[in-house]
Amino acid sequence: MAVISWNAGRWVPALALVWVTHSALAEPPLRVEQLQRCGNLLTLDVQEFCISVRGLEGSDFQVKLNGSVLPHDNVQQDNGLLRVSIERESTDSGPLWIEQQDHASNPVWLTLKGSHVVAATAQEVADNMDGISTYINLVSLIIEESYEGADEAQRLADKYDAEIVGMIPPLNTYQLRLTANNLDERDALVLRLGNEVSVDAVVTEESGAEESIEREAITTPPAAEDDQEWASNRFLDAVNFYQRRIGRGGDEIDTHPIRIGVIERNVDFDAPDFADHLGDCRADAQRTCVYGRDADKPDGHGTTVAGVFAAAWNEGGNSGFLRGLDDVGPGFDVIVDRNSDAGITANIAASVNLVEDGVRVLNWSWGIHRVGAMDVNGEEVDSLMRSGIAMSGYEELLEEFFLWLREEHPDVVVVNSAGNASSFSSRDEYRLPSSFVTDQLFVVGGHERSEQDVPVNDPGYAVKRNASNIDMRVDITAAACVRGSSLIADEQGEAHCGTSYATPLVAGLLAAMMSIDPALTPAQLRMLLRRSAMTIGEEYDFEPTDADDLTAPILPSERANDLNHPDIGLSARLDMYKALDLTVQSLSRER
Repeated sequence: MAVISWNAGRWVPALALVWVTHSALAEPPLRVEQLQRCGNLLTLDVQEFCISVRGLEGSDFQVKLNGSVLPHDNVQQDNGLLRVSIERESTDSGPLWIEQQDHASNPVWLTLKGSHVVAATAQEVADNMDGISTYINLVSLIIEESYEGADEAQRLADKYDAEIVGMIPPLNTYQLRLTANNLDERDALVLRLGNEVSVDAVVTEESGAEESIEREAITTPPAAEDDQEWASNRFLDAVNFYQRRIGRGGDEIDTHPIRIGVIERNVDFDAPDFADHLGDCRADAQRTCVYGRDADKPDGHGTTVAGVFAAAWNEGGNSGFLRGLDDVGPGFDVIVDRNSDAGITANIAASVNLVEDGVRVLNWSWGIHRVGAMDVNGEEVDSLMRSGIAMSGYEELLEEFFLWLREEHPDVVVVNSAGNASSFSSRDEYRLPSSFVTDQLFVVGGHERSEQDVPVNDPGYAVKRNASNIDMRVDITAAACVRGSSLIADEQGEAHCGTSYATPLVAGLLAAMMSIDPALTPAQLRMLLRRSAMTIGEEYDFEPTDADDLTAPILPSERANDLNHPDIGLSARLDMYKALDLTVQSLSRER
């Protein structure tokens, strides 16, 4: 086994001083804080990755990928970073982590699929006429499918004195760095590029580094009894059912490992909720594993979303649904990745890589509204706004993604948050990506516990979360409020509320259903979700969407064609237990 050694004196003095200071107080944890493509981003045969590691002292350490130690010649230290070279033919995408002495870092997912876009620096952004921060000199070209994307992108780059700096090859999309110095110059070049016969669309990026996630500005803590929130979706009943019926003592159903892609920035592995995910998690074939960059605080959006999937139980913070299936499950991989800070374009690049790496479920707890979007009260939406030109490019990029998904990966599902603007999810001129209509996209609204003392299956047990977006495009609602992670064991985390946190409840359930029957199609999964759903709200007799319609109404076909069923016309609320039960029943019928 090869061991990689570095001389401490080669690290930059500032970093060395910080490490010595910390070591005098407490040994700093070993954490991978960043992993991104570097060097020539357009090469695929040999790819370079830059890794930022905290707590790495200059003695012997090992870099492991898929459980194997990388050769000494493949790793270099470069000004406080590790620079790793990987030959694509000799290895596969997989978890990478650092080991030093008896310590192991958090594992991050290293993909070799090659889609990557770069983010603008602070000097490369400016505010447009709508007051939104936008990239000055970086745009992405979606090349018409009849053209060879790489060759045509290079021709256009030469013609406009630009440079190709990023790409999403499966979508025939290439990122160019323009010579523009201001927005007037950029817009002139965008207009000329958009008129090229070979260009389907030009994507201008308007996402700031911290704005591509979606949360409510003000959150109201859930009821004192937090288990009542997830009880509205029969969370514990579902975990118990999987353990009892699917596990070793159950019906001896063969289960199958499922990979979930979570489009988020990072996870705090210092929190007790994730502290046991370090190193070679997959050494235990049946457990749920989390791969992601390390965050510097436990209450971040990514940590909370990932916690709904995979947080440890009874540690005071979250309690992950898939983590509750450990010991009886097939081994779920939860891969947290956003590619780079290049906004929506990076979200799509990361999604393409993850799908090509075998992910079956994508969790998109994000979305955007167009300038001028109106909420249900007729007032303008003021959160996560984008200009018309940006929305047009994003729409084309998302359309290419879902067309590619349908043609190349028809078994993959995307679960998207409906949004938190008290607006409408289905108006494609005002809301993305939830407005897309495709079997492979599931849209999730948010609800919270009502004050009524009624049984859990009563429509009044839960009520719509005021901020949740609504209408016919929403497939189902789920509990919007969860407890975040904490750095202190047994301490209850702060409340987090929004459709962002309802979404992973549905995504985790879909992954569990796929683990029982991996042959289920997206259409069949939606049918099982809707057939199993409890109800919420009042009946509106299929009238046009108004402010009180939460989801698409339950149809007679979703209740065994019983026209008199009391659920008909009501909105759908997630029932995790019943969905698993119906999945097992459908599997029995297939046999």
